[in-house]
Amino acid sequence: MLAILTCVTQNHDEKILFLAAVVCAIGIYASSAIAAHAGRSEGLTRRQWAAASIVASGCTAWATHVIALLAFLPGMAAGFEPVLTALSLILVISGIGAGVWLSLGERRRTRRFAAGAILGLGIAVLHYVGQASYRVTGQVAWDMLLVSSSILVGLVLSGTALVAAGERSRTWRRCAVPLLLSSITVLHLGGMTAMTLIYDPRIPLPDTAIAPATIAPIIAAVSLGLLMLAFVGLRMTLNAKAQLRRDRERLRELASLALEGLAVCEEGTITTANHSLEQLSGMTQAELIGCSISRLLPSLVLADLPEQEERDTKLLDAGGQSVPVRVLCKDITLGHKRQTVFAFRDQRERLKSEARLRALAFTDAVTGLANRARFGDLLQHHAAVAREREEGCIAVLMLDLDRFKFVNDTFGHGMGDELLRKVAGRLTAAVTEADVVARLGGDEFAVLLYGVADGERPQQVAARIVEAVDRAFLLDGQLVHVGVSVGIAITPGGGTGPEELLRNADLALYKAKAEGRGAFRMFEPAMAERMQARNRMETDLRRALAAGEFELHFQPLVDVQSGEVTAAEALVRWRHPEQGLISPADFIPLAEETGLIVPLGEWVLRTACTQAASWPQEIKVAVNLSPVQVRDDRLPETVAAILREIGLEPGRLELEITEGVLLDGEERTLAMLTRLRAIGVGLAMDDFGTGYSSLSYLRRFPFSKIKIDRSFVCLLPDDAESAAIVRAIITMGAGLGMATTVEGVENAEQYAFVAAEHCGQVQGYHVSRPLPGPAFLGFLSGMEAAA
Repeated sequence: MLAILTCVTQNHDEKILFLAAVVCAIGIYASSAIAAHAGRSEGLTRRQWAAASIVASGCTAWATHVIALLAFLPGMAAGFEPVLTALSLILVISGIGAGVWLSLGERRRTRRFAAGAILGLGIAVLHYVGQASYRVTGQVAWDMLLVSSSILVGLVLSGTALVAAGERSRTWRRCAVPLLLSSITVLHLGGMTAMTLIYDPRIPLPDTAIAPATIAPIIAAVSLGLLMLAFVGLRMTLNAKAQLRRDRERLRELASLALEGLAVCEEGTITTANHSLEQLSGMTQAELIGCSISRLLPSLVLADLPEQEERDTKLLDAGGQSVPVRVLCKDITLGHKRQTVFAFRDQRERLKSEARLRALAFTDAVTGLANRARFGDLLQHHAAVAREREEGCIAVLMLDLDRFKFVNDTFGHGMGDELLRKVAGRLTAAVTEADVVARLGGDEFAVLLYGVADGERPQQVAARIVEAVDRAFLLDGQLVHVGVSVGIAITPGGGTGPEELLRNADLALYKAKAEGRGAFRMFEPAMAERMQARNRMETDLRRALAAGEFELHFQPLVDVQSGEVTAAEALVRWRHPEQGLISPADFIPLAEETGLIVPLGEWVLRTACTQAASWPQEIKVAVNLSPVQVRDDRLPETVAAILREIGLEPGRLELEITEGVLLDGEERTLAMLTRLRAIGVGLAMDDFGTGYSSLSYLRRFPFSKIKIDRSFVCLLPDDAESAAIVRAIITMGAGLGMATTVEGVENAEQYAFVAAEHCGQVQGYHVSRPLPGPAFLGFLSGMEAAA
């Protein structure tokens, strides 16, 4: 250190050395100003100004070094070797250019340090090649330790300078220029101190050496150029700052028109904010400008916020309250500076709207109870909790109002909704606040009970519900009576999953309704087994229709007086591949419930007519119609199409209809039967006397035959009441011009009784049991032979 001080104070002209420092400072300012302008420019202009900045930097270092050499007092004649002097200028420009090129857009500190070291190496080469060009009338000796030390320290300082220049912090960036100046100073002073000159008159100056007086004008020209560049850079800097002020003012004016809060930030500090942000944060413009953006968004890591991606967070207002906001950030160029714009969207109204929508989505609009979606979510959650904790049970009660459809159809939907609201009130009163009552849709309700130890509490709640709903409701001045049926399923016996609990509660509800309504039933495993058996039968039934497993049997109808077969009733049978022959009583109700009775009935009708076409002309075929088929508006067209297709005369077909069909909309049924009668087919009232028998039916509907049910025949001829009823129906049919058929004749005494009463036809095991098609043809042949 002492040697360096001695070299500076005793071996240099201090005025010229000061001039070197001034030129260095001017050059560095000019270079950085031009570089900043290059950063604000684009395209070719950007590249041109960047090249000018690199050349200016190299010239600055070179001029500083040469002026410092001119300030050196060697005590002997000295000069500059021209080739090495020019080469030093070229090398320093190349080194600085390489270092700057490697550091452009680079965020990694190690890469920037390496680029700075390359830049420093260019300056070091300048110094030592420049010193090598410095010739004296004597010998030159070097202190290599000092040379290597100066180079090492210079490279570290220049590398650190470029690392600081790329940091986000303004404080660190301000350290970049002093560090670079220090690097140049260390290299020059270290190099000059390491050089020892020994005067030797025997060693003359080379003829090509340039005298200091000759090189001084060149240095002056370079310095003047750097000074002019400094003025140009100053003008550009002032223009950029003015443009920044104008841009900020325009942005502030535009931002004030925006509904969202806007803040323009530079390095995390707010420089501009609009009026909406003032209102949102409760802070004034003066308080916002200069405030850190992290003060407003303490819970958000800004470095993790992707550009142009919205993020929900909390804004801390002036009073310390959290305001829900949605934040979006975007980097922009403002006044040739990269800045970040933060947009704040107030989410308070949106969250309130979402809460209202959520309430609407999970609340029944009519009763205000939880709806199906909400009930399903709660059931799923508490079922999972019950499984995890393995303590406490939950119970599901499924409710279905009895006679609600009658009220709704009779008094209107408005009255029906009012009834549902009153039912909801009574259900809520029958449970505790912790329990959940929901309306699943229509007249179907559900109750979820928590903390159930056994089946006692659910049954008590169900009993209270049945009793509460059974009391009369006052609707618009009228007393209305409805009832309720309840099915109960409890974990774990009634299931553990939500779907299983609901399904089993539904099965228990189905059982309660089947046993007379107005009651409650607990789920039992046997219910599930029956339902599984029913589901299996439904699956098999669908398959059987496609696989052709159904077949028709025919039971003869005999004329009582002549003993001849006049007709045959077609009876469907199901020959199951595993269970054998299945009775219609087992599968017809299921077919009606599932709607399969329509394709099955069409198959029966088509098959019966096809086989009847091969019988003698005088024999008719009778086919039963299901109530579901009678409700099908296309039935007459279907019947007519089948008769035409097969070529069977309409008069040879009789369609049998039970009395229950007549109750399901008399006018509609009358129109349907009239259309069927118009085709020319016969209509028979089947099972007469067992249902809602009414003489008005016989008068209004176009029946051609009455079939007396077997329940009246089984006690003949001994039971006087049965005999009187059968006798009366036969007499009534004759009086109305209708044929009469007695079903279920199983012995000779019954046959003789109905024959004595002049009944038209008999049907039963006394004549023949139902026979397959070929067997029926054999039966006909036998009857003909016997005749």
